Amino acid sequence: MNLTFVFFLGLFFAFIGVIPPGLLNMTAAKISLKEGHVRGIVFSIGVCIIVFAQTYLAAVFARYLSMHPEVVDVLRSVALVIFILITIYFLFIAKASSKKQIKPEVKSKHSRFFQGMLMSAINVFPIPYQAYITITLASINLLDFEFTSIISYVAGAGMGTFVMLYVYIFFFDKIKSKSFTSQKNMNYIIGGITGIISIITLINVIRDF
Repeated sequence: MNLTFVFFLGLFFAFIGVIPPGLLNMTAAKISLKEGHVRGIVFSIGVCIIVFAQTYLAAVFARYLSMHPEVVDVLRSVALVIFILITIYFLFIAKASSKKQIKPEVKSKHSRFFQGMLMSAINVFPIPYQAYITITLASINLLDFEFTSIISYVAGAGMGTFVMLYVYIFFFDKIKSKSFTSQKNMNYIIGGITGIISIITLINVIRDF
C-alpha cells in the first residue's frame, strides 16, 4: 500500500469533513479575529492532537467491524437514533437556547491549546465519520488495516483538519459578514446534515429488514 497515497486520502476526507461551519472551525476563526492568528493556530493544534487519537480509534473500530459484520446492523440502528436526536436538537432546541452565551476570557496560549483539545474531545463526530470512511475505503481496496497504513491515514487526517482550520482562520475576515456564519444558521446547517444522514440510515435499516 502506497503510504503517501493513504496520507492524502486521510488529508482529503478530513478536509471535507471540516468544511461545513461548525463549533471547532468557527471558534478557531473567532479566536484568530479577536486575539491574533497565533492563538488561533495554537487552538487548532490542540484540536488536531485529539483528531489524531479519534481517527486512530475510528480506524481500529472499522477494522473490528470489517471482521464482525453482524455488529454493523446494531450500530446502524443506534446511530439512527443518535442522529435523529441530534437533528431535533440543532433544528428545534439549540436555536431557542443559544440566545445568551457566556464566553469565558481565555488569554494564554496554553489555555487556548488545552481549550482546543477539550472542545475537540467533546466533538465525537470524527469517530463515526472516520470509521465509515475507513471501512468504505478498505472495502474498495484503497486502504488496508496494517499499522503503517493506519498511522499514515491518521497523520493525513490530522493535517487535513489543520489545513481546513487554517483556511477558516485566515479567510474569516471575508466570510464573517455572511449570513451562514451566524449561530442560528450554523445550527440549521448542522441539523440539516444530520437530518440527511438520518434519512439515509433509515433507508438502509428498512432495506435490510
